[in-house]
Amino acid sequence: MDFGLQGKVALVAAASRGLGLAVAEELAAEGCKLVICARGEEALAEACTLLAAAGAEVVAVPADVSRAIDVDAVVAAAHEAYGQVDVLVTNSGGPPAGPFEAHSRQVWSEAVLGTLDSVLNFSRAVLPAMRSNGWGRIINITSIAVKQPVDGLILSNSIRAAVTGFARTLANEVAASGVTVNNVMPGFTWTDRVEELARLQAETAGGSRDEIVAGWEAAIPMGRLARPPEFAAMVAFLASERASYITGASIAVDGGWIRGLL
Repeated sequence: MDFGLQGKVALVAAASRGLGLAVAEELAAEGCKLVICARGEEALAEACTLLAAAGAEVVAVPADVSRAIDVDAVVAAAHEAYGQVDVLVTNSGGPPAGPFEAHSRQVWSEAVLGTLDSVLNFSRAVLPAMRSNGWGRIINITSIAVKQPVDGLILSNSIRAAVTGFARTLANEVAASGVTVNNVMPGFTWTDRVEELARLQAETAGGSRDEIVAGWEAAIPMGRLARPPEFAAMVAFLASERASYITGASIAVDGGWIRGLL
């Protein structure tokens, strides 16, 4: 299947590892030119080297997506290198795990900056050119937690739900301009974030990390956690020409974990 992405410019945030890196790899395989960013310069450089070695044309920009000035700098670098951004994939490190009383006002504020404001700022920076070009894709990496809250993730459960509301509303505002806005909700996937959550839940429940993972697997109809490339494939599809009539959607890649009908 030709996704029609050859030569398109994709900006993928928090792409030095995990889901962000998997998405960058998938989009590069479909022929996209890449702009990637992340806070850790060493990990970002390693990701850039990996992508380039696989044949990707890639620009890497160190950035903290919770800072509007950094977001603007990443988008400016994309325009300087390639002249445009066709596909935006927003992403950020998940906010800290833990119950409500474990998080101060400052932690909540920082979580909003990294998880919600980063999406607002990236969208604001790329939309004018996308609308002018009559084509664009905005894809937000959110979480299954927005449809079925995950214990111990009160920050993510709350703030990613706000991202969903923003994206659903924005999708209607820009649909006539040829720009789609969608969310992809990863389920339990083998990433550093999931390893952290397993350790935290093990400490809280008094069990082991392996017991926690086994419990997750038992709750997933497919009986296993996802691999990052399985998630990235959905993002690439939503970025494609083939997905031109899909907008305002939140699509789970969770092996059937969410029990709701919608």
